Amino acid sequence: MLLLTLWSVLCVASVQARPNIVIFLADDLGWNDVGFHGSNQIPTPNIDALAYSGLVLQNYYVTPICTPSRAALMTGKYPIHTGMQHTVIRGEEPRGLPLSEKILPQYLKDLGYKTHLVGKWHLGHYKREYLPMSRGFDTHLGFWTGKIDLYDHTNMETGTWGFDFRRGYEVAYDLFGKYATDIYTNEAVKLVEAHNKSEPLFLMVAHSAMHSGNPSEFLRAPDEVIDKFSHIKDTQRRKYAGMLTKLDESVGKVVMSLRKEGLLENTIILFSTDNGGPAAGFNNNAASNYPLKGVKNTLWEGGVRGAALLWSPLIKQPSRVANQTLHIADWLPTLYSAAGGETSVFKNLDGFDLWEALSNDLPSHRTKIVHNIDDIFASASITVDNWKLHKGTNYNGTKDYWYGPAGRDGEYSFDLLYKSDAAVAINNITALPNKERITSIRDASTIKCNNGKPINECKPLKAPCLFDIDEDPCELKNLADEKPDILQALLSELERVNATAVPPNNQDLNLRGDPKYWGRVFTNFGDYIHLETPV
Repeated sequence: MLLLTLWSVLCVASVQARPNIVIFLADDLGWNDVGFHGSNQIPTPNIDALAYSGLVLQNYYVTPICTPSRAALMTGKYPIHTGMQHTVIRGEEPRGLPLSEKILPQYLKDLGYKTHLVGKWHLGHYKREYLPMSRGFDTHLGFWTGKIDLYDHTNMETGTWGFDFRRGYEVAYDLFGKYATDIYTNEAVKLVEAHNKSEPLFLMVAHSAMHSGNPSEFLRAPDEVIDKFSHIKDTQRRKYAGMLTKLDESVGKVVMSLRKEGLLENTIILFSTDNGGPAAGFNNNAASNYPLKGVKNTLWEGGVRGAALLWSPLIKQPSRVANQTLHIADWLPTLYSAAGGETSVFKNLDGFDLWEALSNDLPSHRTKIVHNIDDIFASASITVDNWKLHKGTNYNGTKDYWYGPAGRDGEYSFDLLYKSDAAVAINNITALPNKERITSIRDASTIKCNNGKPINECKPLKAPCLFDIDEDPCELKNLADEKPDILQALLSELERVNATAVPPNNQDLNLRGDPKYWGRVFTNFGDYIHLETPV
């Protein structure tokens, strides 16, 4: 009996030792929209505080658009290996992330975690079995499709519209009119406050910001917040600033709640965008990827190089720019390993366990990234070591440029930084460095590129392009003619990788999924109709 009691105590201690894991996933945030990458235009003090006392993930890559990135995060696989590589899931589309894939919350539940999703899903909703609470999350408050208006929670797409906000499986009509970012903040704080500390916590806050909403008003934030940015003359950029301020505020409030509940001392926090920012009016948005080339849904660095940070007291070499190469698919094995799980459970992953490399500042195991291969769009890009290949491009090349604003004017506010909720919360755990150290980190993570003047212009619709991405992160100098052997080697590698791809699982829209048939609500229509049923 005594031995059984001791064994029970040891088991409980083991569970308690597992770190809490919190993921903040921003939607469409640009590389240049966080202060720690050198911009002074829109303060992000809470996000910055975590970056400076944790790790700035300088060579971190996502995929170019929403659904594929979320699929990679959840599965640890490139979208080409799950059929998710082409565009996004539409509201009337009868498909989802394949049910054959075991995903991150399911693996964490195996380790005893309580799992919660707040915000966006966008990995399939046409049948109940594809929804978050059928795939490892204990709770979900948020929406199922790709975007919503931040106040009325409707989604207009493909010639129709519908309400899309759920509490679990039920429609959350009661939240109509409430600002979505505030809803997510309040729900996340409530979950933290109610959490049983004898169990490890996995909380994913998948924000709507900074994604465009509906055509009536694409970007929305409280007027009093937008008015603080009257010095920004561009109307959409001013609204963008208001949205980002609310997002940053949300991060701070959740981090503060973790501190108040005694959870922060044993927590890993990941903040990441899902893809590059929609700049220069893309979707009527106003993100900035400066000085990187391209926008969301392109394979240039501006579309796939993600603004991100990792924070935890468990990081052994914090307060630095982490130059390890990593991909969004790496988080499944990395976080599972950090949680004490044996990564031998994983089979056929594209992701690497990089926890020790990141924590101890060791070389990354990753030397290659498949940014995406989309045979429908005839675009593909891979990086091997320092060499990046572009074959084809999207939007017929109309988004293959460099977009601002630079946001380098003005001064960086250390006062806002040190007074932010996140800074106050982490003080005495992993305290912020002094101003000199912060300035050094900020300078090291600010990309500067020869005044943005292309050399040996790339025209990927005519011929593949090659870049030394370490020396030329802004993709200004096409080296395809100078390095034909390297170009051919990467083309061969691209062909080899593409031979492992599965076909995209996109489906034609099913008109029975139109919200007009379901009380103007996006729903799991496949559970109620035969999908072949004509309208």
